Amino acid sequence: MRSFQRITSIVNGRTEPLGQNSARSNAAARAEQARGINRWEIYKQLCLAKAEFSLNDRSLAVLSSLLSFLPEDEMNDKNGLVVFPSNRQLSLRAHGMPESTLRRHLAALIKAGIILRKDSPTRKRYAHKNSEGVVELAFGFSFAPLLEKASEIAQAAGRIQAEQRALRKLRDEVSIIRREIAAFFNEETNSPRSPEFEALFLGFRAVVDAIPRRPSLTELNAIKAELNALVLELDKALNNNDNTNEMSATDAQNERRYIESLTESHIETNKHELIALKETSSESPVTKKSEVKESHQRPSALCLEHVLRTCPDIREYSPNGIGSWREFRDVTQIVSGFLGISHSAYQEAIQYMGVTTASAAIAWILQKLSTIKSPGGYLRSLTQKARAGDFAINELLYAGLKRTRE
Repeated sequence: MRSFQRITSIVNGRTEPLGQNSARSNAAARAEQARGINRWEIYKQLCLAKAEFSLNDRSLAVLSSLLSFLPEDEMNDKNGLVVFPSNRQLSLRAHGMPESTLRRHLAALIKAGIILRKDSPTRKRYAHKNSEGVVELAFGFSFAPLLEKASEIAQAAGRIQAEQRALRKLRDEVSIIRREIAAFFNEETNSPRSPEFEALFLGFRAVVDAIPRRPSLTELNAIKAELNALVLELDKALNNNDNTNEMSATDAQNERRYIESLTESHIETNKHELIALKETSSESPVTKKSEVKESHQRPSALCLEHVLRTCPDIREYSPNGIGSWREFRDVTQIVSGFLGISHSAYQEAIQYMGVTTASAAIAWILQKLSTIKSPGGYLRSLTQKARAGDFAINELLYAGLKRTRE
């Protein structure tokens, strides 16, 4: 009785276990349910998802050649799912691929479950046609498994496309963060770096140098996290640096912050204070040496509105306006570069004048640019006066305000 446990399939012409033949019948039945699928559309999707089906480019080239033998673009049972080209015909459509190579890639397609070999009794490929030339029974390669996997292939292709989009987006985000950090360090090359910034720069170079040529999505996420952490460290270091500068400021800076809150109307009602300021400035040459030194340490209080009315040109470099001393300082720092003032001259002015006075001096230089040949040299001369205790910014501003009113 055991001899009847194996049967010979007339269609396949091969001896197979009954269970296996039944499974293939079920697969064919499921494939019949998949109708109206464009052969080239599913081929493109399979090209995207080739790695998930263990296929390479040569195997896909053979599959493309096989698909070209279908009578219609739409793959269904009505149009026929079996192609029966000879090895010679298949080789020609595969751009002259040798038969040994063809057999290897056909085996790969069968193993991946993309096509199914449907052998004749003689194991040759041919078809039975009726009197009208319509194929009734064909032996060759069946695309029924491809139809059965159409949904799986489409899902895999969609998933890969989504990953590719996410990869491109993440790659651009990493590039932008990397460029911004590099630009920050490039701006700092003209000034000595603190040990903290030097360590952050070395950390940045370590992250960048370790980026693979073709990073994966997971690797890019890790790189982005490291760069974002570095950005936070840089921001923290800059804030600490600003806090240090503010802690080392003199009491006169506190006075200037208080006067900053005065409104323009209050300033207009106290014009007589400017006259007193001029008289105080005119008496400074006859003061004692110790008094001059103290006047350098405690400069006269400045008013932001007073400076802006005296030097209105500085407003043009701030599209959003200047509403605080910090904004004023930031704008004058940018303007100093436009004027050709070196970084060392700018830092020296801050050292001996203070940030606010140095910024006001730069605004004054910008306002009088038509009469000043060398802005950098002019600022250094003012710095030398401030170093010697012979400089009062209010004299410049008062003279400019007076000429503005006249």
